[in-house]
Amino acid sequence: MSQPVQPPNPPQQPHGGQPAEGNPYAGQQPTPGNPYAGQQPVAPTGNPFAGQQPGQFSGGFPPAPPAPRGNVGLGVLTAFGTAIVAAILYGVIAGSIEREVGYAAIGVGFLVGFAASKVGGPLPAIGAASALFSLGAVFLGQLVAMSMILADGLGVGFSEVFFEHFGDVIDVWKQEADFMTYLFLLLGPVAAFGGARKAA
Repeated sequence: MSQPVQPPNPPQQPHGGQPAEGNPYAGQQPTPGNPYAGQQPVAPTGNPFAGQQPGQFSGGFPPAPPAPRGNVGLGVLTAFGTAIVAAILYGVIAGSIEREVGYAAIGVGFLVGFAASKVGGPLPAIGAASALFSLGAVFLGQLVAMSMILADGLGVGFSEVFFEHFGDVIDVWKQEADFMTYLFLLLGPVAAFGGARKAA
């Protein structure tokens, strides 16, 4: 009768019988006394998030918005140019119908503030310049309208009245100014701030 044959000894499995196949740490030998021997030491900083990359931590405060950037000179220049064009348009409209229109004064201010802030950026200096130029634009528009009415009444050209008798035009404006005239002057700067805010 034959003896049962013993199977050959299986290869020694490292670390408590884990198979070596599929184990990336199978070939490593433990260092006695130091379980972290293969790792690089990290200096303590007291910051629990020191090892994280920027942007990993999703909590906390959102980043501060960037400071408003713009070009003050370009914005003021745009406000001035727009005010001149708007003053002429306002004066022609008011002179043609021979009365002032509150919506036109608001439109002058809004247009100046919007254009200046759109070009120069949402800066306080541009808003202030827009309000100042809007006030001047409404006033100049009133003088243009007054000159058109006077030129029509006297049967002379507009340029003669406006350029040669400008002082007389201002005197007539002072005599004819009433509450609504000053109200329209104030509507321009207020609308300029609204236009600047809308552009921003």
